[in-house]
Amino acid sequence: MGEAPPTDTTVNNYIAGQISPPASKDYLPIINPSTSLQIGKVALSSAQDVNTAVSAAQSAFSSWSSLTVKARAAYMLKFHALVRDNAHELAQLIVLENGKNITEALADVAKGNETVEYACSLPQLMQGKIDRVSGQVTCQDRRDALGVVASIVPFNFPFMVPFWTLPIALVTGNCIVLKPSEKVPLTMYKVIELFEKAGFPKGVINMVNGTKDCVEALIDHPNVKAVTFVGSSPVAKIVSDRCHSLNKRCTALGGAKNHLIALPDCDVEGTAQDVVVSYAGCAGQRCMAASVLLIVGDKEGAVQKSLLDRVIEKAAGIKAGTSAGQ
Repeated sequence: MGEAPPTDTTVNNYIAGQISPPASKDYLPIINPSTSLQIGKVALSSAQDVNTAVSAAQSAFSSWSSLTVKARAAYMLKFHALVRDNAHELAQLIVLENGKNITEALADVAKGNETVEYACSLPQLMQGKIDRVSGQVTCQDRRDALGVVASIVPFNFPFMVPFWTLPIALVTGNCIVLKPSEKVPLTMYKVIELFEKAGFPKGVINMVNGTKDCVEALIDHPNVKAVTFVGSSPVAKIVSDRCHSLNKRCTALGGAKNHLIALPDCDVEGTAQDVVVSYAGCAGQRCMAASVLLIVGDKEGAVQKSLLDRVIEKAAGIKAGTSAGQ
């Protein structure tokens, strides 16, 4: 599994290829949720830090977007290999700061890297098309880079969720300012190191840390052309409304409630296993966690009883911890 990750890391901002302490010099403790112990501290950024990061991304945009899609994808292909080679270290960081078990953490990394793979195929996927729709009318379908994109991400999947935005935005020619959750910044701090090793030019990828003030400064900045957000539904609405009031492109994803229906002919053993894994996996901190189970029973009620009994038995066997199977 490699060496254990450090437990006293100071997470600063990353702007224009440089590690940058926050202008305020203020930090927030990073807490391991499994032990309640402090494992580091993370920068609390202000509008001044955000402005510096956005300016760096804006300065890099012209040269980055002028590259061919193929050339940008080549950087991402190098990054993909680095993620694969460092998957265990990334997973250990996720365990340390998020608390999910090592199996779930490795899956977190693997799912994120799948989106990197998709981005590497964009030279074929975003070729566009030209249609001659009449004698003197031609329609062209193409994808143009916007400029600076802000990505604001949650704590529950420290690697996977940021990669719903980063690889696609980058390969399509945009520059990024990432704001990871202040609860789990260690994983993306390591990821920034991998982006550097992959050779991404300075300013193409930037990271600012912080809380509400940092997020609002990102959304309000006139040179941020699009915002992606994942978090709770109330905050997703706030982000969406704030972006739309500025006529700014926004994808804001909120929480989810999942209802399971077990029919009379269900496989009791398999269903019980899936139900427990659904709500208890990742300590329930994921959109796919089931919150309601509706059992459609037979006349005798045997299905309801046998399924509930097995769910209870399996739930009783859950062990707290971060090792595989816990």
